[in-house]
Amino acid sequence: MLSLPFPHQKNQSLASFSTMKVGGPAQYFTVAKTLEEMLERVSFLIKEGIPFFVLGKGSNTVFDDRGFAGVVILNQIDYLEQEGALFRVGSGYSFPRLGQISAKQGFTGLEFAAGIPATVGGAIYMNAGANGQDVSQTLKSVLFVDTELRKITDFEFSYRHSLFHKMRGAIVEATFELKEMAFAKEKQKELLQYRLKTQPYGENSCGCVFRNPEGEVAGRLIEQCGLKGKQIGGARISELHANFIVNQGGSAEDVRKLIREVQEKIYQETGLILEEEIRFIPYEF
Repeated sequence: MLSLPFPHQKNQSLASFSTMKVGGPAQYFTVAKTLEEMLERVSFLIKEGIPFFVLGKGSNTVFDDRGFAGVVILNQIDYLEQEGALFRVGSGYSFPRLGQISAKQGFTGLEFAAGIPATVGGAIYMNAGANGQDVSQTLKSVLFVDTELRKITDFEFSYRHSLFHKMRGAIVEATFELKEMAFAKEKQKELLQYRLKTQPYGENSCGCVFRNPEGEVAGRLIEQCGLKGKQIGGARISELHANFIVNQGGSAEDVRKLIREVQEKIYQETGLILEEEIRFIPYEF
């Protein structure tokens, strides 16, 4: 039995913290509301060799049905400070809210954030993007904690990838540098309306399941192979957007099986390998 020097709960269900609504209990569950609290938790866990996972909105995350054998840290570092075109924001801040506020004030660069149910930290981790924009185009610096606080300005961004995939710790703050544009608010509203019409908002999903193969669109490939509406257990491919899986009372294993079936079908029909964009968090690291 672990002895943790910070407030925590035991056996907290993770399903309610994932937009897919699946997952068993976390052995230990804690909340970090400030940079100092995140540093305290992450530093202790790294030094003690205890497995941990930092959780934001859970919009790109599928937990194992058995849960997580370690400590889940819910990131609630939630603040926004602005100085001209610079937006300094806590990593637990709502990414779509940041896009909405910046566009409303006439700044362009984050309009695409509308409708992406992520925290700022999660969006940076995945280099989130849509409609020709992504995080890499506007991110200026990041504060990151492991056993100490450090500032990072080189992020090694690529398609849905960043330096943070190979780092053990947590993003705690980000600074974005945007540009003024008179019609940013209108652009943000148009993008949001388009996403609401074409993606299954209101249903339990984790966003786009697969990365787009080079020169192709994953959703179009899945639809062309006749897989829209395909269902295994409680997991179903959305009829609205084929690169979304929606959960209707199923399990993480249902989602895994459906993903494998889609990958096999696409490979048989096209010779292409669809790589997963969503993250499956194993029971044990």
